[in-house]
Amino acid sequence: MDNRAGEMDVFIRVAELKSFSEAGRKLHLSPSAVSKLVPRIEDRLSTRLIVRSTRGLQLTPEGEIYLARARRVLDEIDDAERTVASGGKVVPRGRLRVNAPIAFGIKYVQPLIPAFLERFPEVELDFSLTDGIIDLLEERADIAIRSGPLPDSSLKARKLIESHRILVASPDYVAKHGQPAHPDDLANHNCLRFNFPLPLNEWAFRTPGAQDRLTRTVSGNFMCDNGPSMRRMCLLGMGIARLGHFHIQDDIAAGHLVEILPDWAPKDEQLIHAIFAGHEHLATRIRAFIDFLTDHIDPMGNGVRIPA
Repeated sequence: MDNRAGEMDVFIRVAELKSFSEAGRKLHLSPSAVSKLVPRIEDRLSTRLIVRSTRGLQLTPEGEIYLARARRVLDEIDDAERTVASGGKVVPRGRLRVNAPIAFGIKYVQPLIPAFLERFPEVELDFSLTDGIIDLLEERADIAIRSGPLPDSSLKARKLIESHRILVASPDYVAKHGQPAHPDDLANHNCLRFNFPLPLNEWAFRTPGAQDRLTRTVSGNFMCDNGPSMRRMCLLGMGIARLGHFHIQDDIAAGHLVEILPDWAPKDEQLIHAIFAGHEHLATRIRAFIDFLTDHIDPMGNGVRIPA
């Protein structure tokens, strides 16, 4: 009999554990049975899914695709059985992997997690924070929250907030080094930068009263890989930083940071989306989490509404 669902389950365990023997122990199968099953899948698909390397077993690009689809198929089978068993009511359950930028995740997502898990107790939330750009398949994330232009891909997205980036510095820094009057003046200032690809360190401007746009590549003596560290260094008076308004709006309101070159601000939108792999039958836990975020995060970035 065709038991592709069972084969998918074994393949998922091998991919997650990066070991035939470990997968066999988890599934109460012999290592030889597991090691024979994967080549059988590869023969049927006429493509290599797993390769051995010095780091152990690694998925090929085709293996990553098969892994994502296998998880989805098993999720649908599980959802179908639970729906029938519960009289037609679909209950979100299973592991949900969510990745978010550090500042956004701390300010907007973490405060909502307790209420979400209380409402959906059968979901196991695997939550990680990083400001780097991730690949959903490579990181095995169900949902990635990211800002900026959406990639041209098969991924789907739901908008969470609208914001924009602004230049800021502490009052102490401005008092000591002066307020720049033109983007060219930034060459004489310490500009705090992200150690990401160059575009994040090319700051955009718009000529006051006109639509002319210009960019300036900035430099300084400090770089980091995340928004909270950048904000902290800016608050300590180290220099000028370019940060999302949603991240530092409270600091500006409290007078801890001041906007730099406000008349030159390009006013570009910084849209933040929840990105996920599109599929006709989206797992209920993914849909439930995205709906929960959009229901409780203010779309203009003015905080969250914690459910009672």
